[in-house]
Amino acid sequence: MSETARLAPVRFRGGGFVLRPRWYGSLAAFVLIIALWQAAGSFGWISPLFLPSPFAIVQALIALAASGELVQHIAASAMRIGIGWALGTTAGLAVGLAMGLWGLARSIGISMVSALFPIPKIALLPLLILWLGIGEPSKIATIALGVFFPTTIATYSGVDAVPRTLIRMAQSFDLPFGAIVRKIVVPAALPSILSGFRISASIALLLVVAAEMIGADRGIGAFVLQAGNLMQTDQLLAGVVVLSIFGLIVARVIGLLEARLLAWR
Repeated sequence: MSETARLAPVRFRGGGFVLRPRWYGSLAAFVLIIALWQAAGSFGWISPLFLPSPFAIVQALIALAASGELVQHIAASAMRIGIGWALGTTAGLAVGLAMGLWGLARSIGISMVSALFPIPKIALLPLLILWLGIGEPSKIATIALGVFFPTTIATYSGVDAVPRTLIRMAQSFDLPFGAIVRKIVVPAALPSILSGFRISASIALLLVVAAEMIGADRGIGAFVLQAGNLMQTDQLLAGVVVLSIFGLIVARVIGLLEARLLAWR
């Protein structure tokens, strides 16, 4: 074998299944769907009463934004989601950490979470209205309950999955308990916790719409319900588009949070 053949470079094969995002793929699929949808409406293949065209939905959005009605509905929903998600996430993080770190909290918490998590939280809204009234507290409490359980489960699972060798190594260096939790347990559990944030944010969005449909005069859910009752399908789908955009924004924010907090990976 010649010297040149022996020294030929070898292609690197240790990429570790790193996914390279292809932004143009999602854009092309989105443009194609919108184009087909608009063509179906323009050529009369689908009745605008059952499925308005994208152009009609954009016109409805512009009219709602110009009147200021859309901003009022978005502000009401965003306020309920923000407060409910913050309360549910804070409680879920605290309980999940306790379940992952202390045996007594785990034995109590697992049975309680297993019993209460499967209950549809929107089914508790009438009871919460009876306790807290028809105003904002009952809606916020519904969202907080819905967020609490997935956050608790994600936090507990993340803490429980922390490699015990890291904890034993820290203990061998006589690191205090609080420092172990802060410097080892929490960073190692962050991927699971942030995944729980994604799930809980989606649940909060679903619950706020359902709660507003039951007892609210402001909010995206109330607006969608009213538009459906009046057969204003262009405004109904405009509300759905707003919900979709809101979900995309939340996903983007959590993605940026993951990129910042999990840069060490």
